[in-house]
Amino acid sequence: MIEIRDLSKDFPVDGELFRALDHVNIRIEDGSIFGVIGMSGAGKSTLVRCINLLERPTEGAVLIDGKDLTQMTPSELRMQRRSISMIFQQFNLLMQKTCLKNICFPMEIAGVPGAKAKARAQELLEIVGLPDKANAYPAQLSGGQKQRIAIARALASDPKVLLCDEATSALDPNTTRAILRLIKDINRRMGITVVVITHEMAVIEEICTEVAILDGGKVVETGSVERVFSNPQTEAARRLVYPDGVPSEDGGRKVIRIAFNGGTAEKPIIASLAIDCGIKANIMAADTRSIDGKAFGTMLLGLPEDPADYAKAIAYLKKQSNVELEEVSDYHA
Repeated sequence: MIEIRDLSKDFPVDGELFRALDHVNIRIEDGSIFGVIGMSGAGKSTLVRCINLLERPTEGAVLIDGKDLTQMTPSELRMQRRSISMIFQQFNLLMQKTCLKNICFPMEIAGVPGAKAKARAQELLEIVGLPDKANAYPAQLSGGQKQRIAIARALASDPKVLLCDEATSALDPNTTRAILRLIKDINRRMGITVVVITHEMAVIEEICTEVAILDGGKVVETGSVERVFSNPQTEAARRLVYPDGVPSEDGGRKVIRIAFNGGTAEKPIIASLAIDCGIKANIMAADTRSIDGKAFGTMLLGLPEDPADYAKAIAYLKKQSNVELEEVSDYHA
């Protein structure tokens, strides 16, 4: 388990201290895939570097399996870091070494005999789907292949924790999905705890079960991906869910916000409202998705102002399972 307790980090800027992280508290269960999301400048990369103490926190503690990394001696911290691997946006491969030697490199540093390191590197090439690239150089690979080699290298030390700092930001959408599937498969097969740092909601939705939203160096919202994204409670979360803004009115119609919290994705609830009640709702904005065959997300509906029709529509929608409603009066595009 990873526990981040009351963690703060200050940097000197122009003779003053800038607080990049402000009393962050996060708990990450063993074997989970935990996402940290926020806009640029929210403090995400600083946070991930504090988890393995590449940046030493100004205040607070980072505990892994109950051991506080901030209290360790340099030699103890070096040993602990062997159980924490990291992959980056720009891959950070050694361009003058072959793929096999890139993967062997951390094992060589740890003193693993050459033959054993080479055999393990070959196994890892199989795991990441590139067994034929052992003798290729990074310059000969695509972006997705480079990231697969970087993942293999990260796994070479048999880590308990894998930190992913914007690991798919430099990749196209199809390659991103393939890399995320690989990370998810590694998590499932090896039981490695994965921490995903990103600014992209689609990445969190694809593989994470829990998420923390970081804004201005603070954790403003945390919980399951389904709950946080389907029913955001804070302004920072709403900016991520509604990047284009949320309208507040629809000329002659009352506006409600409907949140789908896990009902059957195939059920056409808005069409059913029209068929069963004779009420046509205007879909003003929507951000819904299907996760494991269940519907999550939100939708803004314009309903008739007529009190009887409005009440009828509200009563009908409230009867639906896994749906929450609220009247919208203060959102603006």
